[in-house]
Amino acid sequence: MKVGASLLAKRVGLSANCMRLRTVVRRFASKLAPTLLVLWCVPGLAQAFDLQQLSDQLSRPEVIHGRFIQEKHLRALPQPLTSKGHFVLAKNHGLLWLLQTPLQQDYRITAQGIARRDGGGWQMLPGKSAGAEQNRLFLAVLQGDSSGLQRDFELKLQGSAQNWQLQLIPRSLLLKQIFNQINIDGGELVQRIELLEAQGDRTLLIMQDSSSAQPLSETEQHDFAE
Repeated sequence: MKVGASLLAKRVGLSANCMRLRTVVRRFASKLAPTLLVLWCVPGLAQAFDLQQLSDQLSRPEVIHGRFIQEKHLRALPQPLTSKGHFVLAKNHGLLWLLQTPLQQDYRITAQGIARRDGGGWQMLPGKSAGAEQNRLFLAVLQGDSSGLQRDFELKLQGSAQNWQLQLIPRSLLLKQIFNQINIDGGELVQRIELLEAQGDRTLLIMQDSSSAQPLSETEQHDFAE
């Protein structure tokens, strides 16, 4: 009987301990769950936004139409030189950069190079100028070509898919002679590009009203095909 009573007492004790343990676990879980939910919902804590995700996001649209404002801040001038126009970015085709003010001038930027439109049609431009490098950079950035950018720049990305900042530090000697640093901001698409040039000048490019809703028009298809 004593042995039976002793075993019963132990079982009762174990049951009580189990009950206390379950209570502690439940309380801990009830406090931990909201914390895990917060961590899951905060951008950058649950899952970091990386270069591959940015590249996938920017390369997803087939066609992007939008407007741009470009400010050229020169050391010798008190006010920036401002130009405005619109652009057409088409996957597997390239970029139409259509300047409207202060003068009208059309450029086409593709993997084959940069062309300017004149009275006789599209004319290819020399490919070694600083302007050519800048335009190729615009194409790579807008298309989300992170692998191409990584060949020439050290990339530092922070933020989330809805609000990200990308810093480019040139690697090659040629690019170091042109740029000190390039800063790019965006959300679903690129919104702002700032080029800090080696000679102390600065170029600011603001992309406005960017939309992927419209396909290429017949005129735009013809411009890319020429």
